[in-house]
Amino acid sequence: MSYFPFFREIEGEKCLVIGGGKVAARKISRLKGFGVKIKVVAPSIVSDIEAVAQACDNISVERRIFTPQDIENVDFVIAAAGEEVDKEATRLCKEKAIPVNVVDNQELCDFIFPSIVQKGDMVAGFVTGGKSPHVAAKLRRDFEANVSDNIESILDYLSEVRTLAKEKIDDDRKRAAFIREVSEFCMKADRVCSNKEENAFLQKYLDNRSETVLPGAALVGAGCGSYELITIKGLNEIRRAEVIVYDDLIDEHLLEFAPESCELIYAGKRSGRHSKAQEEINELLVEKALEGRYVVRLKGGDPYVFGRGGEEALALKEHGIPVHEVPGVTSGIGLCGMAGIPVTHRGASRGFHVITGHTADNLSPEVEEIRWKSYAKLDETFVFLMGLKSIDMITEKLMRYGKLSDTPVAVIHGENTDGTYVKLVGTLSDIAAKVKEVDFPSPAIIVVGEVASLELTD
Repeated sequence: MSYFPFFREIEGEKCLVIGGGKVAARKISRLKGFGVKIKVVAPSIVSDIEAVAQACDNISVERRIFTPQDIENVDFVIAAAGEEVDKEATRLCKEKAIPVNVVDNQELCDFIFPSIVQKGDMVAGFVTGGKSPHVAAKLRRDFEANVSDNIESILDYLSEVRTLAKEKIDDDRKRAAFIREVSEFCMKADRVCSNKEENAFLQKYLDNRSETVLPGAALVGAGCGSYELITIKGLNEIRRAEVIVYDDLIDEHLLEFAPESCELIYAGKRSGRHSKAQEEINELLVEKALEGRYVVRLKGGDPYVFGRGGEEALALKEHGIPVHEVPGVTSGIGLCGMAGIPVTHRGASRGFHVITGHTADNLSPEVEEIRWKSYAKLDETFVFLMGLKSIDMITEKLMRYGKLSDTPVAVIHGENTDGTYVKLVGTLSDIAAKVKEVDFPSPAIIVVGEVASLELTD
């Protein structure tokens, strides 16, 4: 069973707690800071409840057994008196449509208590569907350790900033951009803005010399496999995105980090089946950025390593849209490493070259010949991306121009989601036949050189 995390105002509501033991005391301790009027009914009351009742005006205690009249005029009930009393209380609550929480009996509960982090108006709750309160508590502790001690003052300040923005900035886009930039500054600096800093941000968006202030765009490399391989900066860009245009070769778990309001647009491109042409993608990025929304172009590997990120950056810059790149782990290095192949290794390779496996139709035969001759002369590592369909041509030309036929070759395919890979090893003379024999999956990289025979991971 899954629980949707509703948050609602309960200040001033009436809560009946049936039971006066340690479990009831824990429930009361969670509620006492939310302004709820709590009445505890039980024949015996532990000292913890007595102490908190004496300290808090909104908590009262009655030492007696529970009666049906107790649930009259209450907003919700916590039953922690034992199985027989709890079942009777639940029955009465159901008849009157009063929400009830029954301790240690999830089936009878209308609501459950999350493991809570509260710092001022910042409240977060963690639940595991009742499966493991210990895990929920662990998640809460981990989260709480990363929440700034200044969060309450920052939130109070940002509330004032929203009021200031409404008073001073008429343009909706500029106002939203101002609030976003100040919020990001405060969270990163872990403090509120000084008067000078606030005024500088405000003047930037009051400057009438520019009609529109565009948030801009980021070209983000998602890495070459599991979502865990993205950089922290890349993940932060996803978290602040208002539009994400994403590729086929990403782990789609990354999209779960996007804000709920973020627009997600698939623009995958694989050999033989393109969702959108590159020109369409360029136009889409420009269009969304000109709407005044922060755009993240999420690309597999690294945007500038055969990802056509340069073309996208130029298209954005031509329209005056600020753009920056967040590097990603390219498969030409990362996938080799995962498969136990170092692209450089002392005594085997002093350098490496990352080359597109696609044929270049605009190159003359003479230029092609010069290029392949230069490759064949180098005693270094070659990594061909997107070259599986051209593996016959690649191996044949390398051998024709001087590479030994027994030069080691590895072909590697990596999964997007779990970081696993498939590797096939051979030589220049036989790898193409092996690929066809096993119907090797695409996309794949081809590694040529002595390092391809190494296997440094288990």
